[in-house]
Amino acid sequence: MSRTQDQSQLSSALHLLHRAGQRADELFTARMGEKDLTPRQYAVLKAVASMENPSQTALVEYTGIDRSTIADIVRRLIKRGMLQRRRTAHDARMYAVKLTPSGREALEAAEPIAKATEEQLLSVLPAQQRSIVVQALSTIVDKLKIEANGSKGAEGAAASATGRRRRSSARQ
Repeated sequence: MSRTQDQSQLSSALHLLHRAGQRADELFTARMGEKDLTPRQYAVLKAVASMENPSQTALVEYTGIDRSTIADIVRRLIKRGMLQRRRTAHDARMYAVKLTPSGREALEAAEPIAKATEEQLLSVLPAQQRSIVVQALSTIVDKLKIEANGSKGAEGAAASATGRRRRSSARQ
């Protein structure tokens, strides 16, 4: 592969979105410091707070985090006393989760950090481009969602591969 081809791959949307996500995670993690809450754990706490006793399946749909990673994150947050999990009344096979007081405190402590991280990320762009970038990212996410009916197609295969990569990381 030529140097030009290497450089063009490094400037592809796929690679740049991945790198931007890495930078966002790094900034968030650095700002969290001793609180030891990952960006995905924050997303799960935020999702749980915004819904009434969501199932883990609802968290998957809401956050876009794959099923096994959600299960691992929920397990870790339960172990840390931030979430409670119980069987749902309408389906004994399904779990519903809710924030504990400790989880609510962690979420409230993390919210200004998440806001500051977002502000820092967007501050590198001219003011008139910030809302455009956020809207473009929202469009990408919304238009490429896996079909709720279970037909995955190319997007589902990609999500499955992403899930495998996420599960292989040591800390979710």
